[in-house]
Amino acid sequence: MGRRGIMSDQLKEEIAKELGFYDTVKEEGWGGIKARDAGNMVKRAIEIAEQNMQQGGRP
Repeated sequence: MGRRGIMSDQLKEEIAKELGFYDTVKEEGWGGIKARDAGNMVKRAIEIAEQNMQQGGRP
């Protein structure tokens, strides 16, 4: 089994759309995004996870 990221592809795509760089991902792949966009994506994923935990979801 290969290593998989913690974030699902679907979640990553949703966050990329929300943050406005999904077009870049479609055209160039995940390697085409800026480091700042990648950092913002991680921050957003953490916010979503924290909200889910506060709402009684599983960590």
